[in-house]
Amino acid sequence: MIPRLLNGMIRPDADYPLYGFHYSIHRTIARLSNNRFMGDLFGDSSYIVHYLRWIGYDLSSVVQTGSNFGQKTKHENPFLVTIGSGTMVADGLAILNADFSHTSFRLSATRIGAHSFLGNSIYYPAQSRVGDNCLLASKAMVPIEGPLRERTGLLGSPTFPIPRTVERDKAQRLGRGIQRRRLRAKNRHNIVTMVLFLFLRWFFLLSTLVITGAVSEGYTEWSPSAALVLSGLFYPLWTIVVWTLTERLVTPRFRRLRPQYCSIYDRYFRQHERYWKANWQDYYVLLNGTPLKNLLWRMLGVRIGRRLFDDGLEMTERSLVSIGDDCTANQLTGIQGHSQEDGAFKSDYITIGSRVTLGAGAWVNYGAKIGDDVVIEPHSYVMKGEEIPPGACWSGNPAVEVRNDHGLVRPVRQPTERAASA
Repeated sequence: MIPRLLNGMIRPDADYPLYGFHYSIHRTIARLSNNRFMGDLFGDSSYIVHYLRWIGYDLSSVVQTGSNFGQKTKHENPFLVTIGSGTMVADGLAILNADFSHTSFRLSATRIGAHSFLGNSIYYPAQSRVGDNCLLASKAMVPIEGPLRERTGLLGSPTFPIPRTVERDKAQRLGRGIQRRRLRAKNRHNIVTMVLFLFLRWFFLLSTLVITGAVSEGYTEWSPSAALVLSGLFYPLWTIVVWTLTERLVTPRFRRLRPQYCSIYDRYFRQHERYWKANWQDYYVLLNGTPLKNLLWRMLGVRIGRRLFDDGLEMTERSLVSIGDDCTANQLTGIQGHSQEDGAFKSDYITIGSRVTLGAGAWVNYGAKIGDDVVIEPHSYVMKGEEIPPGACWSGNPAVEVRNDHGLVRPVRQPTERAASA
C-alpha cells in the first residue's frame, strides 16, 4: 500500500535530480516492493502471479502454468512493468526501470512481450528491442538497438538469433484438458511445499532462539564472555546442521539426484521444486573463502576433490556435480545442473577436472564436461553439453576457446628455497 501511494509522486519519463526528494521516493518504493521472503514463498507456483499483481505488475491476461516466475524476480518500480500474456520467466530476472546520469535519473515503462520465455540471470532494460514470442537464453544481453526481434530465440552477449523452440521440447507440451488436471495436482503439491517452507523457517528461528537463550543463561552467571563466544559459535554450526539435514530429507526419493527430462507437470518436477524451495541457500556465504565450505559441499552430495578454493560458488543441484583437485572458484560463479525451457525440464551431470579456474561471474550449465588445467574467464557462459579439452582457456558468452594449451600440465607450485628456509 505504501509503495502505491508513493508512486503517485513520480511521473514516468520525467527527469529528477539525483539524491533529491524524488530519488528518496524511488528508493523507498524499490526497497519496500522487492521482498525476498515473499518471492521465495510464492515463486515457482501459481500464486506468484497474484503477488506480483498486488505489488503493481501489469500481467495482462495470465496463462497459468504453475511456473510463470521463479523465486528471484527483481525490479526498480513495479508499477512500470508490463508482461505479456503467456510469458514464462525461469529465475533471476532483474527489470531495469531507471536510467541514471551523474546528475539525474528517469523512470521508464518496461514491457516484456507475450508468449515468450526468459532464462536465468537476465537484466531487462526499458529500452529493450525484444517483442512477442521470443526466447531469451540464460545470461543473454537484451538488445536495445536495431529492429524489433519477434518469433525468435536470442543467445549470448551480444545476442545472435537461435531457433525459438527445439522440436524435442514440443513433445512435452500437453493438451488443454490434461494440462488443467496436472496443473491442479501441481497446485496442491505446491501448497504443501509452501507450508513446509514456512514451517522450516519457523522451526529454525525458534530453535535458534531457544538454544541460544539456554546457552547464554547457563554461562552468564560466572562468565558473560564465555556465553557471548558460545552463542556466536553456535549460530553458524546450528545453521549448517539444520539446512544440511533439510536438503537431504527433501531430495526427491531421498537419493542422489539423477539426470531427468520431463514436463513441468510431471510428478518428479514437483518434487524437484520442493528441493529448491525448502532449502535456504544464503547460509553458504558464511563459509566463503574457507576450507570448511568444501566440507559443506561434501555433506550436500558434491563429489569434490582436495584443496578447492571457493570464494563464492553457487550450485543448484549439488549431487549432480563432480569437481577435481586444486580447483579455484571465484565470487559469483555458478554451476547450474538444470534447464527449464517452455515447460520442459532437463537436468544432467556436470564434471569439472583438476586444477580448473572459474573466473568471477562464470556460469557452467548442465551436461558440461571440463577437462584438467582449464581456465574459464570471468563472466563466461559455458553452454549445456560442452566438452572442454584439457589445458584450454575459454571466454565469452557463449564461451569459446581463446587459447589452446592442450597437453600442458600445470604442477602444483612448490615453495622456493628462500621461502622454505624462512
